[in-house]
Amino acid sequence: MSLTRSPAQWCASFLLLVAAGTHIPLIRAHLAEAPYVGWLFIALSLVCIVLAVAILFADKPSVWIISGAVCLAAVVAYLASRTIGLPQIGDDVGNWTEPLGIPAVASEVLMVVLAWAHLRRTGDLGAQRSA
Repeated sequence: MSLTRSPAQWCASFLLLVAAGTHIPLIRAHLAEAPYVGWLFIALSLVCIVLAVAILFADKPSVWIISGAVCLAAVVAYLASRTIGLPQIGDDVGNWTEPLGIPAVASEVLMVVLAWAHLRRTGDLGAQRSA
C-alpha cells in the first residue's frame, strides 16, 4: 500500500469524484425514463467513487488503467447518446449543452489523458508491474 501520494493521484481522485458527482443527480430521472441508463449511472458513480479512493492508496498500473478505461467508456457512451442516440433517450441527440454533461465529459476526458500520461511517465503503459 502506497502512503506517498503524488499530485497525479490527488488530481485523478478529484476527476473521478467529479465524474461520479455529475451523474448522481441524473439517476432518478433516468431510472424513470430509461432504466438501463439509470442503472449504468449508478454503476459508473459507484465505480468512480471506489476508484477515487483506490487511486490514492494503490498507485498501481491496474488502477490507472481501469480508471482511464471507465472514463473512456463514459465519454464514448456520451458521444453515442448525442450523435446516433441510445434506446429510450433519443431526445438527447444533439443536446451538447446539457449542464452536467460538460463537467462530466471534461473530467472524464482529463482522467483518460492523466491516466495515459501517468502510465507513460512511469513506464507502465502497455506493461504491468507485479504487485
